[in-house]
Amino acid sequence: MTTSADAVSVLTHEPCALIGGEPRPIPGDAIRSHDPSRPASIIWSGSPDLAHVDAAIAAARSAQRVWARTPRSKRIEALRRYQEIVRSRVDEIARLINAETGKAMWEAAGEASILAAKVDVTLDESEHAGMSRVRDYEITLSDTRRGICRYRPHGVMAVVGPFNFPAHLPNGHIIPALAMGDTVVFKPSDKTPAIGQLIAEMFNEALESVGAPPGVVNLVQGAGDVAGRLVAHHGVDGVLFTGSWPVGRKILEANLDSPGKIVALELGGNNPCIVMDDADLRQAAIECVRASFATTGQRCTCTRRIILHEKIADRFIPAIVNGAQALDIGDPRREAPVFYGPLIRERARQEALSYYESLVASGGEGLIEPRAIDDIEGCEGGHFISPGAVRVDRFVADDAGGPGRDSGCDIEVFGPIVRVCVVKSYEEAIEQANATRYGLAAAIFTKSRETGERFLLDARAGCVNVNAGTAGASGKLPFGGLGWSGNHRPAGSSSVDYCAYPVASMVETSDAAPLSPGMTFEDSWLR
Repeated sequence: MTTSADAVSVLTHEPCALIGGEPRPIPGDAIRSHDPSRPASIIWSGSPDLAHVDAAIAAARSAQRVWARTPRSKRIEALRRYQEIVRSRVDEIARLINAETGKAMWEAAGEASILAAKVDVTLDESEHAGMSRVRDYEITLSDTRRGICRYRPHGVMAVVGPFNFPAHLPNGHIIPALAMGDTVVFKPSDKTPAIGQLIAEMFNEALESVGAPPGVVNLVQGAGDVAGRLVAHHGVDGVLFTGSWPVGRKILEANLDSPGKIVALELGGNNPCIVMDDADLRQAAIECVRASFATTGQRCTCTRRIILHEKIADRFIPAIVNGAQALDIGDPRREAPVFYGPLIRERARQEALSYYESLVASGGEGLIEPRAIDDIEGCEGGHFISPGAVRVDRFVADDAGGPGRDSGCDIEVFGPIVRVCVVKSYEEAIEQANATRYGLAAAIFTKSRETGERFLLDARAGCVNVNAGTAGASGKLPFGGLGWSGNHRPAGSSSVDYCAYPVASMVETSDAAPLSPGMTFEDSWLR
């Protein structure tokens, strides 16, 4: 094993937790991250301390009262300073994302470049922006009474990040939390701890520069034990989580006795894309291939199910098969851009290959057989895989005991495997699209405005597109899902909504307290 000095050199500190503004070294190798394209290259290693969770929450709690009462202008100043820092270091951030996730460099650069934009989206006060919904206001209730609504921060927010967008998604929680006066304990994925540490270091640099109290943003590292202690802790007022449904379910279970704790879940998806017989087939094919296999299939918005009208299926299936097989897969550091690099871990590769095999064994027709790719120059041992596709008869909204029981099962596997089915009508297509317990993203391709508008109403998902693929979203819009994809607390432009709560007040200016029917009061009682 070798350590990637270039990747680690962008960090201010050795592997550590950051608590109350101070690094807490965690030497050892209980968790390690490696370059998925070069597994012998270790990016980061450390041995997390479970006690750091309690210490980080205490630090965040201590800082929160001061931070919440810090003038809004000062909080904005801290976020603007953070924006400057990430812009000045965008190339370093991109290289670390590339090294720790295996994302193609063009995609890693794209993720790095949008971190600063989240500050602008969060602070936007225009009509449809988030800040317009959490702005204090007053109304007249009567001649002597006024009503006031003020938005207050929840307190200490636990941010638990994923590996697939290890900078962008936590960034999207932390910025609005700080803007509203919350403090944060951030635990990155144990697969991408270096990126998590870099994000926390940059926030701390910005906060220190404006004189913020230590402990506004804290970092703890670790795996499931650390995450479990953090999300269930009585000192946490909110949990902002991006990850899988099974983990989201555990978070909900852990907080059944804490109804006052805000829990915002952004989970996975089994996302459908419908291609109607009147669609622009070139556009639809390009978008279906892109959205199915983007980020090696490791986006929660990837297209997992393609639903084709029977009139165009015979033309469309060969197009997506050829398009998938023509994708350039290779070294994510390569100067000539590749479409995608490796999966995050060897286990993920084996799960994707096994998933394909089980689909075929249970009645699916193999259209493209995925294979492990082990011959990419300079990437010995990399977790590379080619795309896979399976045709099935129909989709069902349950797992039917697992993929070995039904090739149309409702299972999300994070890898470049897509399924295809053929239908006779729009009605059958929307029934098949909604045949899932998830509800994150959905798309349709059609030249009919009426059909597109109908789909916007019929599709059961939080992100619904017309003539655009499922993978990809605008930070200027809400982002989230329903069912097993989320709990109706979308992020994106709506993220400020779960970072504060409204407090209603009535202020009476007269001294004429009315007597309700049946009441008597004598002024002499006060003498």
